[in-house]
Amino acid sequence: MARRTQSHPVSKTSRILTVVASLLLLGVFAFPLWSVHLTAPQYPEGIGMTIHVNTVKGLTEFDLAKINSLNHYIGMKAIEPDAIPELRIMPWIVGALVVTGLLVAALGRRGPLYAWFGAFGALGVAGLVDFWKWEYEYGHDLSPDAIIRIPGMSYQPPLIGSKALLNFNAASWPALGGVLAGVAFALAATAVILTVRAVRRRADEPSSAAGAAAPLRGAVAAGP
Repeated sequence: MARRTQSHPVSKTSRILTVVASLLLLGVFAFPLWSVHLTAPQYPEGIGMTIHVNTVKGLTEFDLAKINSLNHYIGMKAIEPDAIPELRIMPWIVGALVVTGLLVAALGRRGPLYAWFGAFGALGVAGLVDFWKWEYEYGHDLSPDAIIRIPGMSYQPPLIGSKALLNFNAASWPALGGVLAGVAFALAATAVILTVRAVRRRADEPSSAAGAAAPLRGAVAAGP
């Protein structure tokens, strides 16, 4: 019985959810993952940048150059997408999640589904931690020759939310690609939850059947 339970395929609903989650991840290649927006009295319309799976872009054509110019005054390094190794690795990671997710749905087995979901969650957490570290290094590793130096001041933007940095307000939020990745993770989690519940129901069925059969066996044993 235990062996049959272990080999039981996942439900059609869980497989469909896994396929949809995998395909939603393709949106990461079409839309930015994150957006950082800066506003100040001298920039009332705001300037900003978007973080994509493979690059960093300004919200407008000249925004990234403006941000790097401001960063130069306070001693921050220039943001150069080609110098960020994660941007070369992330497309492969996301692509692997898409392909393996579709394979997991085709196999329809619990073990691969759990492993894929665990890898999805671990990579998501690792990506957020890495992004936070990237922001931390850019905001704290300041040049001692900066034109503007304020003792004890750092310029790390928030991971999520808003924060005052000198006379600027920095707002950092998930963009459409990040939202699609979050929805994909929620669908994957739902597929896993449905599978776990189905396993528990199947595990309870033999004991329920045995309990129902016990009075019948007792009646037969008693006989006329």
